Amino acid sequence: MAGKSDPPRAWQRMLSGRRLDLLDPSPYDIEIEDIAHGLARVARWNGQTHGPHAFSVAQHCVLVERLVTLFRPDTDRRWRLAALLHDAPEYVIGDMISPFKAALGLDYKAFERRLEAAIHIRFGLPPELPQWVEKLIKRADRASAFLEATQLAGFSDQEAARFFGRPRGLKGPGVKTLFQLEPWSPDHAKAEMIRRCRQLQ
Repeated sequence: MAGKSDPPRAWQRMLSGRRLDLLDPSPYDIEIEDIAHGLARVARWNGQTHGPHAFSVAQHCVLVERLVTLFRPDTDRRWRLAALLHDAPEYVIGDMISPFKAALGLDYKAFERRLEAAIHIRFGLPPELPQWVEKLIKRADRASAFLEATQLAGFSDQEAARFFGRPRGLKGPGVKTLFQLEPWSPDHAKAEMIRRCRQLQ
């Protein structure tokens, strides 16, 4: 048992057996199985979605990677992998809404960036992504938010467009069917994220 003078614990033990230091995260302590397991159990929209399961961050990440591929089919595999991992830090810190992140200030953003950089290095990506890749992922992220908001979270089309923008590039044969959302079970979301990660590595 820790004594009163011991510093507070700043590491998280993962189911893989890895011990991730949150203040100084090492790429060697990061595994896709831990990421996918955690994200499959983190609910988007604070769980306020329709369906027998929460819409997980893991499923959101798979959707964003699909959207990146739709918007720019010639995107290199590593940038598609970056899209799949764009919310990976949330396997440790959870899915905080943007206003709360802003309220916590720059220290939180610095912490999130440090963890994100370690994740990128672990999967062979540069610590910081090229600006055009960041913009492409952001476009797909906002399109995903629009789809989730209107199909699962009770937003009207007009309301979602006001907050997230109306996505372009979602028309074409089979596209509407491809993006009809049904929340996956945690086990399915975890398996799909791991499968897609291994395909892209």
